[in-house]
Amino acid sequence: MQSDDSFLDRFDRAILTELAGDGRISITELAKRIGLSKSPTQARLRKLEEDGVIKGYRAMLDPIRLGLDHVAFVEVRMNDTREATLARFNQAVTQIPEIEQAHLIAGNFDYLLKVRTADMPSYRRVLAEKVSTLPGVASTSTFVAMEAVKEAGFADVT
Repeated sequence: MQSDDSFLDRFDRAILTELAGDGRISITELAKRIGLSKSPTQARLRKLEEDGVIKGYRAMLDPIRLGLDHVAFVEVRMNDTREATLARFNQAVTQIPEIEQAHLIAGNFDYLLKVRTADMPSYRRVLAEKVSTLPGVASTSTFVAMEAVKEAGFADVT
């Protein structure tokens, strides 16, 4: 698959934008919104899925209503940045459900983690018992989010 999005035309981009806003939209409604008939819309959608542009569909849960309103961002500094250690860290971090996001960073630290828990005591347990014990972790710094001003997925490809 190509690494850039130059293979996407305006209809593909419109499909992606509509689905990012409502993943449960019917094919009929999607076709109407993008200005194509149902069959070509369905074929384009299937191709976007087969090409891996659309990776899947899922429900968007409200973490606040689920009692998970404590968000912390954690800078992680590694004691070893060789590929084998990074690979072990990457694999281990996927096993911790409280870590919503993990990014390898080019900067003064190595990883930035987004950790979501119920409260500060829960976060402290996750930090001490899970994050700090990940392979290669030398130190961490925590930043607690006071309010989510914008939290959205990738929604516009136009």
